[in-house]
Amino acid sequence: MTDSPDIAELAEEMETQTAPSGLEKTVGELMSPAPAILPASSTAAEALAFLVKTKDVSDVTYIYATREEKLAGVVGMRDLILAKPSQTLEDIMLQQPFAFTRDTRIGEAISEALGRHYPMYPVVDDDQQVIGVVRGWKLYERIATEMSGQAGAQVGVAREEQVTTGVFAAFRMRHPWLQVNLLTAFAAAFVVGMFEDTIMRVVALAAFLPVLAGQSGNTGCQALAITLRGLTLGKLRNYPIRKLLQKEILLGALNGLLVGIVAGVAMSVYASMTGAAQPVMLGVVILVAMVGACVGSGIFGVMVPLTLKRFGADPATASSIFLTTFTDIIGMGLMLFLATTLIL
Repeated sequence: MTDSPDIAELAEEMETQTAPSGLEKTVGELMSPAPAILPASSTAAEALAFLVKTKDVSDVTYIYATREEKLAGVVGMRDLILAKPSQTLEDIMLQQPFAFTRDTRIGEAISEALGRHYPMYPVVDDDQQVIGVVRGWKLYERIATEMSGQAGAQVGVAREEQVTTGVFAAFRMRHPWLQVNLLTAFAAAFVVGMFEDTIMRVVALAAFLPVLAGQSGNTGCQALAITLRGLTLGKLRNYPIRKLLQKEILLGALNGLLVGIVAGVAMSVYASMTGAAQPVMLGVVILVAMVGACVGSGIFGVMVPLTLKRFGADPATASSIFLTTFTDIIGMGLMLFLATTLIL
């Protein structure tokens, strides 16, 4: 029974804490007031007395020690309790602690948090004065928010839209991207239209157009997912883009080769059954086109989000729409071009 007030206070505290909205761009937007800042010359006894008088002592994870009002060190509760009463915070503090600034970008902060795992981080101004703290759980929750929003953002669903969003608000956020998707689809249709005569003369090709588009699209989406994950978690900051591209090109070639062999055999059998000319050559066309399409989709899966980021856009925003267009154009265009060149 004696624990009831503590549980009630904890529940009340959790209810009053505001979770990240997912729209914050800097640490300053996630920052909360620093609960414990003391001069480094304060003794352990004085620090404990300060904690006793603190209203919300449960909020105190660290004491931030200062010299001339500038952040000088961090004192953990264990070190404070084990210190002698006469020892100063200067004697027991962690020197030169890590700190964010108000303008630190959320992506950079997440990357630092993944490597440090601190429950709380100080936030300082240009003069190194502590102006607040950001809690580790807020940064990790932001990661979850970012990840959950990527799936919708890739197909033009805004991060702000929730299940409770009204019909007209959702329509306003979604519809522009559907118009963009329509325009990009026209580009793919134009490429197919250029080879209309080839399709009419080799009807078997039409049956394998969606097969090629589906496989290359899936390959591109896999590369896209890995690239977006790397951007969100800050893994690409120290990982060469060239190396990532080489990896996705090799994966695309291997996947395209194995899938292309199966598809090529299926095409040869289907062409033979329907009386199409040169069924073996048609199988080779499918094989080569599948390899080329999967390699190309892997490249686009990396470059589309990186290009969007380069121009200041959200890397996840409608990435799948642009990726699908590129993979359809290169996949179907390559297959029809090879069929026209090698068979007709």
